[in-house]
Amino acid sequence: MHCIYRTVYLFHYRFDRDLRWRTGVKIVPIHCDSSNHFQITPEALESAYQTARDANIRVRGVLITNPSNPLGATVQKKVLEDLLDFCVRKNIHLVSDEIYSGSVFHASEFTSVAEIVENIDDVSVKERVHIVYSLSKDLGLPGFRVGTIYSYNDNVVRTARRMSSFTLVSSQTQHMLASMLSDEEFTEKYIRINRERLRRRYDTIVEGLKKAGIECLKGNAGLFCWMNLGFLLEKKTKDGELQLWDVILKELNLNISPGSSCHCSEVGWFRVCFANMSENTLEIALKRIHEFMDRRRRFWNVKKKSKVNPFFWWLNIWGRGN
Repeated sequence: MHCIYRTVYLFHYRFDRDLRWRTGVKIVPIHCDSSNHFQITPEALESAYQTARDANIRVRGVLITNPSNPLGATVQKKVLEDLLDFCVRKNIHLVSDEIYSGSVFHASEFTSVAEIVENIDDVSVKERVHIVYSLSKDLGLPGFRVGTIYSYNDNVVRTARRMSSFTLVSSQTQHMLASMLSDEEFTEKYIRINRERLRRRYDTIVEGLKKAGIECLKGNAGLFCWMNLGFLLEKKTKDGELQLWDVILKELNLNISPGSSCHCSEVGWFRVCFANMSENTLEIALKRIHEFMDRRRRFWNVKKKSKVNPFFWWLNIWGRGN
């Protein structure tokens, strides 16, 4: 059995669908935790590798997203170097999904694995590295279904070229994109303004959540933030996390992604998208969260006065619209 395993550095739930359903590939998460801001460590890599071997799974490569979805943070240069070194030692490949690379708030904070490889002369090492990208996120063109594979391996490029005949991009789309992307003044201005707007929106939601007593992982890229609601869980389990998600969905009419859907090993983390709405909508969402937290604080002292669990009392009162 082959395995592409990637990190619970954490991966978006659709990777399960995209990688597993048709290919039969097994995904073994590389579990990271909040103690080091969910960065990948050599120990986590070795642990995941051994887990795969114990399950009689043949590991073929490591797949990461950089910047990370759902963390909204870039992968550190030292981590990329450790990843490549690990792949060389294990004789496996490294696939880097860099679909959010143009959405880093400050360009200097992003290091592509291509930059690591460019300083290596050994062709056998370069051939292990493959980068995927799409126009869906940075340029907001998901419906165009246009992506790229950048690989140092001729066999991979040759195979991708043959497979592309099943997913051809229309001539009209190619012409429009060629005209747009060849306009350097436009593309540079677009990326710069987009980065500025994303940074401002990120600051708005993180500060708003902080005022409500909610902390987020420090991020610097992407369209989302990684929010910690672990202190609200009645049960420190996946079921407890999903119960809180259900309350937020039904009572606040806000849909956030529970960390368990991204294979996070720590319960209580949620991904919050902030770039797919107007500023007014974001303000409404933050207002609901503030009210949600105010109600929680109002009834928290019930624990000292009643045998009834205050968490459920608070939820019942909220549900009655009081």
